[in-house]
Amino acid sequence: MELIHRNLLIGIHDALQETFFQDRKYADKVIERLLKANRKWGSEDRKVVSQIFYDIIRWKKRLEYYMGEGVKPGNIYKLILAYCLWTKTHYKKFEEFDGIKNADILIKLKKNTVPTKAIEYSIPEWLAETLEKELGRDWEKEMIALNQLAPTILRANTLKTTAKELVSDLKDEDVLSFQVRNYPDAIQLEEKKNVFLTSAFKDGLFEVQDASSQRIGELLDVQEGMRVVDACAGAGGKTLHLAALMKNKGQIIALDIYEWKLAELKRRAKRAGAHNIEARFIDDNKVIKRLHEKADRLLIDAPCSGLGVLKRNPDSKWKIDQDFIDRIKKEQQQILQDYSKILKKGGKMIYATCSILPSENNEQVETFLKNNAEYTLLKEEKIMPSEGFDGFYMALIGRNA
Repeated sequence: MELIHRNLLIGIHDALQETFFQDRKYADKVIERLLKANRKWGSEDRKVVSQIFYDIIRWKKRLEYYMGEGVKPGNIYKLILAYCLWTKTHYKKFEEFDGIKNADILIKLKKNTVPTKAIEYSIPEWLAETLEKELGRDWEKEMIALNQLAPTILRANTLKTTAKELVSDLKDEDVLSFQVRNYPDAIQLEEKKNVFLTSAFKDGLFEVQDASSQRIGELLDVQEGMRVVDACAGAGGKTLHLAALMKNKGQIIALDIYEWKLAELKRRAKRAGAHNIEARFIDDNKVIKRLHEKADRLLIDAPCSGLGVLKRNPDSKWKIDQDFIDRIKKEQQQILQDYSKILKKGGKMIYATCSILPSENNEQVETFLKNNAEYTLLKEEKIMPSEGFDGFYMALIGRNA
């Protein structure tokens, strides 16, 4: 079996410790800092570290079962050992590293069974119950998909290039990719690579954006010259797509309650050559009131549980609970009520989430429409993780003229 080097093992240990116990930091930021701090690691070493780090986060509950105990600050090496024994990789006389005995773990592995579905799919018990309640028998199929590695999807920035040209440009930089069927601006990498080092990225030819997320911009049906409001813009992934679809003509007002996210949006917009975006910080409700009935198109990419994107954010399932979902559903309904007033009569808006729970999706839209007769559902789309990309919901809603 392949031996994982001591310095890599220490790095994985420290990164897991930070993710689980130091202010519950986001895994993607933790691994990014770890790799930056160890620039001398080769590409294969970096790949191994990232894979083990994310796999252990993804399968934490199942590994805890094999360990016979929950993860604590003092048993991270045992957690890594359980992973290595389970996957039969990167293990060679591991117990010599930290005096860890593996007999108990091996006994459970030889049984080849686990007592509950929550352990089998490595999710909290409450989440297994919620998924079964809301999705019925399909929930297991979706969890199988959500425990797989997410593909890397890029969106060609059509202000500067096309998907076909981007495939060619990346090939010149030894990054192999292919166009994604039915998604006009999407390409998929054949294998994971650090695309942020490419000149194509530095020149603003693409953004990393899942195919499901790209579908939202297309469904909103923006036109050149319109005034469009992205009400929960964040760092601007969908805002930049809208700018490209509008060919830099018209106006996009990007709103968010976090100034640092809007600062990142401005930096990305400059690189992308998107000049029709104005970022506005929501520091009080007057920002929203000033925009009442001003937008031809409105995007409400609402805060949500994020259960549709566990492929790429596996740590989030350990950071949320049922109380969080109950709170976020109230917030979603409030945002829909407040922000929908931004839309002109005769305009269209999208309510979208990256959740797969009906209670965050179509049920929220049904409640909103029941209480707001001047709005009509025009179309809705549900993309489930088992279809290959991130799980997303989007409802196109019109405000009656």
